[in-house]
Amino acid sequence: MKTIVVLTGAGISQESGIKTFRDSDGLWENHNVEDVATFEAWKRNPDLVRNFYNQRRKELYNAEPNEGHKQLLRLEENFNLKIITQNVDDLHERAGSKSVLHLHGELKKVCSEIDADDIRLLDGWELTKDMNDNYGKPLRPYIVWFGESVPNIVPAIELCEKADIMIIIGTSLNVYPAAGLLQYAKKDCKKYLIDPNTVKTNDKNVVFVKQKASIGVKLVVDEILEKYL
Repeated sequence: MKTIVVLTGAGISQESGIKTFRDSDGLWENHNVEDVATFEAWKRNPDLVRNFYNQRRKELYNAEPNEGHKQLLRLEENFNLKIITQNVDDLHERAGSKSVLHLHGELKKVCSEIDADDIRLLDGWELTKDMNDNYGKPLRPYIVWFGESVPNIVPAIELCEKADIMIIIGTSLNVYPAAGLLQYAKKDCKKYLIDPNTVKTNDKNVVFVKQKASIGVKLVVDEILEKYL
């Protein structure tokens, strides 16, 4: 059974109404990234950061998986499908995907800033200042902020090394270390890149599909099923 590794970015969730800061000159919902997506911001103004992610979480509860997420299930029925996502939403899981590795954290979870193993599923969308870890410190969003290490990058590399086919969806390949994952694929690995925008890459094995996710994923899935089944 062939192994297919899917790398998804903000573009696949955009059609579900999940916004990305890179679409608006570095502003994310009118906030500078440095003010809401760094550990320094959390220490400087925890109320601002907490409220920012509360709003993102509230929006996520009202969002639904789109056709881009759903089409991947057709591959899961016939291949060893692994999804690596840069997104912090749970739309892949809610669409039915069973193997999803989150590189940048998960919006519906919170964690301790002291104990890396203390990760909790938040009950509802609101994280309040009186929610503490076992050390009495305020729980923080379970998000890998800019400047922080990416704990799941090693498992992601290991998945890419085993891929027979890679599908990259809705990512500019500008954010590292995720952008470097393609280089770990085998030389004969077939690669598809689905994005309505032009994405620069030096990889000669990449087949570009210049479409939004809801259209492009179906085209690629159709081709793979026809070719390999």
